Amino acid sequence: MIKLIKLALAAGLTLTIFATALGSTDPWMTSYDAAVKVAKKSGKPIMVDFTGSDWCSWCMKLHEEVFNKPEFKKWAAKNVVLLELDFPHQTQQPKELADQNMRIERKYHSMIEGFPTILFLNADGTVFGKYGYDHGGAAKWTENASRLLPLQKAVAKR
Repeated sequence: MIKLIKLALAAGLTLTIFATALGSTDPWMTSYDAAVKVAKKSGKPIMVDFTGSDWCSWCMKLHEEVFNKPEFKKWAAKNVVLLELDFPHQTQQPKELADQNMRIERKYHSMIEGFPTILFLNADGTVFGKYGYDHGGAAKWTENASRLLPLQKAVAKR
C-alpha cells in the first residue's frame, strides 16, 4: 500500500513537470524542485505565491483581479516561472505537498508577513524581490512586478 501511494505521488509530480513543460493551461507549478529545474534551464526567476486559497480574501482578490487575467498570464509566460505554495484551511492536500510547502515557508519565514506574499527568487533560491496584493488590476501589477525583475541580475552578482 505504501509503495502504491509513493508511486501515485511520484506520478503526480511527473505529470506536473510534463504539464508545465508542455504548456498546460494552468501555468502554476506546485513543486519547488521542479520550478527550480525550469528556472535553471530557462534563466527565468521563480515567482512564488504564498497563498491561502480557501480562506485568505486578499489572496482570492489577487488571483481574481490579476493572476486569472490574460494580461498577467502573457507577462508571466515571458518573464517568470510560476510557483504556488498553498496553505488552505478547508482543502485537503497530499501530505508530501503540504510538507514541502511548510518546509519552503520556514525557509523564507522572515520575508513572509502575511498572505498573500509573492517572492521573486533566483534559481538558487536567493530572494531578490517581494510583492503582494495591489489595487489596479493586472496592468498595474505586472508593471510594478516588472520593476523587480532587473534586481535578479544585481543579486546574482553578489
